[in-house]
Amino acid sequence: MPHLLIVDDDAAIRETLAEIGRDSGFSVALAASVKDALIQLERQAPDLVLTDVRLPEGSGMDIFKNAAAASAEVVVMTGHGTVDNAVQALRLGATDYLVKPICMDRLNDILARIVAGAGGDLPGMPFEEPGRFGKMYGASGRMLELYRQLGRVAPTNVTTLVIGESGTGKELAAHAIHELSARRQRPFIAVNCGAISPNLIESEMFGHERGSFTGADRQHKGYFERADGGTLFLDEVTEMPLDLQVKLLRVLETGQFMRVGTNREIACDIRIVAATNRNPEQAVQEGKLREDLYYRLSVFPVELPPLRERGDDILLLARRFLEAQNREAGKDKDFSPSALAVLKQYAWPGNVRELKNFVRRAFIMADGDVLGADMLVPQVSPAGAARSGQVSVPVGETLAEADRRLILATLERCNGVKKQTAAMLGISPKTLYNRLEEYAAAGYALPGEPAARTERPSRP
Repeated sequence: MPHLLIVDDDAAIRETLAEIGRDSGFSVALAASVKDALIQLERQAPDLVLTDVRLPEGSGMDIFKNAAAASAEVVVMTGHGTVDNAVQALRLGATDYLVKPICMDRLNDILARIVAGAGGDLPGMPFEEPGRFGKMYGASGRMLELYRQLGRVAPTNVTTLVIGESGTGKELAAHAIHELSARRQRPFIAVNCGAISPNLIESEMFGHERGSFTGADRQHKGYFERADGGTLFLDEVTEMPLDLQVKLLRVLETGQFMRVGTNREIACDIRIVAATNRNPEQAVQEGKLREDLYYRLSVFPVELPPLRERGDDILLLARRFLEAQNREAGKDKDFSPSALAVLKQYAWPGNVRELKNFVRRAFIMADGDVLGADMLVPQVSPAGAARSGQVSVPVGETLAEADRRLILATLERCNGVKKQTAAMLGISPKTLYNRLEEYAAAGYALPGEPAARTERPSRP
């Protein structure tokens, strides 16, 4: 499900746009200021940001750098008297602008384009048809069995654990469960437990009262309260701190929770769908997941197959992603037969997410209307799947250069996921971000981003 972030200090405008966004197939986050917007960008990377130019304590321009880091498209909203600001925003990287009062036809066109580009479906389409189940695509035997399992568990209230490698579509599976349940008219809220600061996660989950800690200047409703009556999707649940796992277990058993800063219990009616890219039993053995919580979450476990085990689904998805790029750009590009053969042979360690990103890069790089096999090397090739996972450093190389080689190789191995890269390297995410900014400023190409220059800078 594509994600929309709305940034405006007018509550009525925020709620109106949020309703339109949800009707168009988006999950929605709201922010009233630049500070709130930056917090929302950290919580979940959006596909689209709608932001007013004039905001309290700053400008909509201030979020461009952060939104670009999240690979989001930014559309600015401006009044008639500030069109010059919109022009400046376009120069800074905004993809479009809307003049208030907003033309609904233009807004709906933008939302429909983002949904199509995200591989989503427009409202009004049937939930299931050959080769598609909700927002999941595939016709292989493994996927048909998955659809059958999701269809069986969805109408129940059973807690479900979705297991699958990164990029296999765990959130799409959770959303299918929600859409086929009696809760489909109520909220579906997705939370990445690994993307929230450990210091804030309890407040984000359960909410807090005003004055409960420094900076708590108003009452805050957490995810559990906002998802009441609907479905709460807890992605990467094994990254949740152990003390919070105890509280989550209690909520599952009692149906009640407490906001931070109060002893008053609040009842909630929520269906939990959890997910992990780890082997959950191994996570229990390693102390990452409480055993009692694991058994409570895995009443009905569902395993998503990796893309490399889905046969012709690879080609089905590649063609679908290419069609979306063609529609957006008004082109008619296609894969050559040899290119399709190479795509099918590759192991796709990043799964569907990697395939989608690759098709986008290949589409941009193609000069003509045919994407040939020669264009796929070295990013995608059978040999690429057998990389040794080692970095060679010549004797006499500086420590700084050795660090750079190791960091960029690990980032590529993690498919550009910076949090996972930092964990693998044993450094903080902040340290990793600082290093990557230094490398980008020096002209080095980062995985998934175009190079600023092709030659390595010479050392004095």
